[in-house]
Amino acid sequence: MMRTILSGDMPRSLLLSLALLAILVALAFAPFLFPGSRSLNVAVKICIFIAVVASYDLLLGYTGIVSFAQTMFFGIGSYGVAIAIANLDASWGSIALGLVAALVVSMVLAGLIGLFSLRVRAIFFAMITLAVASAFAILASQLSSITGGEDGLNYSVPAMLRPSFHLFDGTVLGIDISGRVITYYIVFVVSLLLFLMLLRLVNSPFGRVLLAIRENAFRAEALGYRTVVYRTLANCLSAAVATVGGALLAIWLRHTGPDTTLSFDIMLDILLMLVIGGMGTMYGAVVGATVFLIAQNYLQDAMAAASQATASVPIVSHLLHPDRWLLWLGVLFILSIYFFPTGIVGRLRSLSEWRAQKRPLASTRAR
Repeated sequence: MMRTILSGDMPRSLLLSLALLAILVALAFAPFLFPGSRSLNVAVKICIFIAVVASYDLLLGYTGIVSFAQTMFFGIGSYGVAIAIANLDASWGSIALGLVAALVVSMVLAGLIGLFSLRVRAIFFAMITLAVASAFAILASQLSSITGGEDGLNYSVPAMLRPSFHLFDGTVLGIDISGRVITYYIVFVVSLLLFLMLLRLVNSPFGRVLLAIRENAFRAEALGYRTVVYRTLANCLSAAVATVGGALLAIWLRHTGPDTTLSFDIMLDILLMLVIGGMGTMYGAVVGATVFLIAQNYLQDAMAAASQATASVPIVSHLLHPDRWLLWLGVLFILSIYFFPTGIVGRLRSLSEWRAQKRPLASTRAR
């Protein structure tokens, strides 16, 4: 059963399996395990970015495409839902209309970018996607009558998703089943389905062709595969998942702006999550997003506690000051790259394979 759900792509490491199970359980019961608004907000972002990072892994890890347009598609999904709700009404129909319109725009843009740019070398394609994403961010900031400009858009959501809504009287494990909890589980379920869909995709014949293109595009072309078509399809599928991720964030935040969805910093975060977790594994998106977002949101608190504990040691106390959290986040990233060059998932899998190879040798020697 589990093998079927995971499309035959098992973690292949006991430690990785335990880590993935712990993340799944923590996210599935987050409203009950971590009831605070801040912790629930972190859990929502982890869910969303697992799907978005996995969609970027489809491009970079499995197809070998370096793109900087992922945040553009992420922003299109967020703005599509926000504009529809702001101009129509706070209904499910408006959300559906905004999401469909955003998906159409994303697919068209991804298709055009793919068809016109994927024939060029990788570095030129990366620069083209960066230019298009930057132009879209500037456009969103300047079209204030539609997008709200730099301030973005504030809007309401359907009554069932509002914090004041209660599904029934009473509590479950001490927690009110409010609109906020319902919204969380919508985000969780949709993100989980998106991840499982991508996992199935990369383990299908289509995914095998993408891997062949990544390893040697000329050989794949010689075997009869139209590499531009496959790359364009991968680009469109990745864009669609990122668009849905942006729509989920818009529903959760009830605010959309350039800084929350279109910032290039978000693109860098996605890249860091993928590198930390492990490219070309899909599971790397789960581990990388979880580790990075927890560090990003709680490293300052940990440093504040450490700074107070070492107040008697002036130099150490200053180095551990919360204002220097970005410095230590960078140090942690460098250390993770040094000790886990193939990402956390790749390292755990290689360690498990090494142990599996060592067991037969040890039994042979014992004989």
